[in-house]
Amino acid sequence: MHEGSTVGELSEREILARIAARTGRAAAAEVGVGDDAAVIASSGRIVATTDTLVDGPDFRTAWTSGYDLGWKAAAVNLADVAAMGARPTALLVALAMPNHTAVAFVEALADGLREACEGLAPGCAVVGGDLTQSPTLTVAVTALGDTEGRDAVLRSGAEVGEVVAIAGEMGVSARGLDVLFARFRDADGDPVPVRPDELDADELRAVEMQLRPQPPIGLGPVAAMMGATAMMDVSDGLGLDATRLANASGVSVDLDAAALGADPALALRGGEDHALLATFREGALPPGFRAIGRVVPEHAAPLLVDGSPYAGPLGWDPYRDWSA
Repeated sequence: MHEGSTVGELSEREILARIAARTGRAAAAEVGVGDDAAVIASSGRIVATTDTLVDGPDFRTAWTSGYDLGWKAAAVNLADVAAMGARPTALLVALAMPNHTAVAFVEALADGLREACEGLAPGCAVVGGDLTQSPTLTVAVTALGDTEGRDAVLRSGAEVGEVVAIAGEMGVSARGLDVLFARFRDADGDPVPVRPDELDADELRAVEMQLRPQPPIGLGPVAAMMGATAMMDVSDGLGLDATRLANASGVSVDLDAAALGADPALALRGGEDHALLATFREGALPPGFRAIGRVVPEHAAPLLVDGSPYAGPLGWDPYRDWSA
């Protein structure tokens, strides 16, 4: 089969074999790829989450390589597991692909899945999934995690007086998306390939963070062990996700604008850095987390900034127009 082969020229068995050869083996897998279902060892409490990436609203193939897509599909799910205070153990990946999809793209996607797991959550790997044909390239990942005997950390445990803290980047990925939309579209508004030589170092790093996020996965279990009372992955924007945490806990969150970096508005609307937002009792902040606000009594507005209700852009809504 020549190097330019497409998935339409292969059988399902052949495609699966190429993917399985690249995705590694999960440390907790008693049965992995090859049976009707995987078997994963655990402490007894399993965390499970699913995220779907669709060509168009979630990524653009003109900007995203197969490797980038595999990395991001893994990272966004690993972050959700970590946000529950759990250690990621396994991924299940379903691919829906047009027949013209290049085999090399799929192999690179499998490499991205493997290397994201190795780099962000050692011991985690793909243990199974599904393939189907579709006119739209879609990657759906289910991630499993083990709380290792601890209670899961929910969004609903924040209490008045606690410190609001974050681990990871804020706003960098959103800046990368701004760069992509501003610099790499043609006259009709359609995406064109990224030209890295046209970007300065900060712009290039921002684009890389958008395409290959680096969430602090290992700090999720650490936060749980150090007494985090509430936690969540900042996937849709700090403003929106802090509001969700506040509503779930029946409190309000008051963020310190000075702690949000040089561009607080960008930090509040940007979310695909997949930072971990958590609350801790005073004096219990673990290494890797930094304070950005306080939990305050429930207010008419769930989100405050420097004591005033926040009314600016909150973040990403998948039902909002994404084509602009």
